[in-house]
Amino acid sequence: MSIKTTTALEIVLPGEVEPEGLLVTHREIAAPGRGQALVRVEASGVSFAEQQMRRGKYYDQPAYPFVPGYDLVGTVAAVGEGVDAGLVGTRVAALTKIGGWSSHALLDAADLVPVPAGLDPADAETFVVNGITAWQMLHRIAKVRAGQTVLVHGANGGVGSTLVQLARLAGARVIGTASARNAEQVRALGAEPVDYRGDIVAQVRALAPEGVDAVFDHVGGAGIVDSFGLLADGGTLVSYGTAATKDDAGNSRLPVLKLIGRLLWWNALPNGRHTHFYNIWAGKRRLAKFRTQLAEDLGAVLALAAQGELTAQVGARFPLSQAAQALATAESHSVTGKVVLVADPR
Repeated sequence: MSIKTTTALEIVLPGEVEPEGLLVTHREIAAPGRGQALVRVEASGVSFAEQQMRRGKYYDQPAYPFVPGYDLVGTVAAVGEGVDAGLVGTRVAALTKIGGWSSHALLDAADLVPVPAGLDPADAETFVVNGITAWQMLHRIAKVRAGQTVLVHGANGGVGSTLVQLARLAGARVIGTASARNAEQVRALGAEPVDYRGDIVAQVRALAPEGVDAVFDHVGGAGIVDSFGLLADGGTLVSYGTAATKDDAGNSRLPVLKLIGRLLWWNALPNGRHTHFYNIWAGKRRLAKFRTQLAEDLGAVLALAAQGELTAQVGARFPLSQAAQALATAESHSVTGKVVLVADPR
């Protein structure tokens, strides 16, 4: 199926602005070329990445202006040459890094992952970047097994809540940090809550005196030392962010590079513990393998969601044209769960 052009509504991040500085624009998108598909976007997430991007703090963000949107769920509207025409009408998910905050997206068909029937687009969206991240850290890096104990920082967050659920499905015991007001939500997910405003080390030691088998840490900063110290012999620390330094002035790459340097140093020590810095885009130079693993891992997560084994944590839904309000809400931490942008009414 082919079309000429499509007028897309897009949200543009013009520079380092407050959420209200986002621009609502329109642009003509060309028909899909060879190997491409045009996706009518039904849902795109508001993640920590966009919050960093508007501050100019995301590690490898493009130059301004650009359209944010780390991931999306939508329906294929048209395909280009070399793409199976049967894909038209199929609901798909995609990891994009940028470009998801648009009514339509032109993507490589090879990057699209089918979404099981019956999954609400906004629910499915919460499991794209969060699900890939959680699954790969849990199963490909830490290789968590039944009977092990893991610590998940930010257990009520997007990645954290998915990690908790996946770890429980794998048969692991989960300790999760969160604020006191979110303790019941963390407990409902299957984890034992720990108040991150208190002495985390003492609280975790009380629950796991011998240490934990894996720690998943998106905070970074000085607290990474405590995360490493809580590991049992043979344990694994997986670091996947530097939220603690998000408001620090200066080069946005420096905190990440310092963190990676510290992890490498710990790995060089004969202490029987292991550390990893997780980057969802690692391995993309081997594109075929990257795409295969992404499709396998996201497919597994979406299948569990469709079976009712995973519960989507949607905090709020906003029409795409209200992206400024959505971003402000996400940054306010006034809702529990992921803020999702959905298509404007036609």
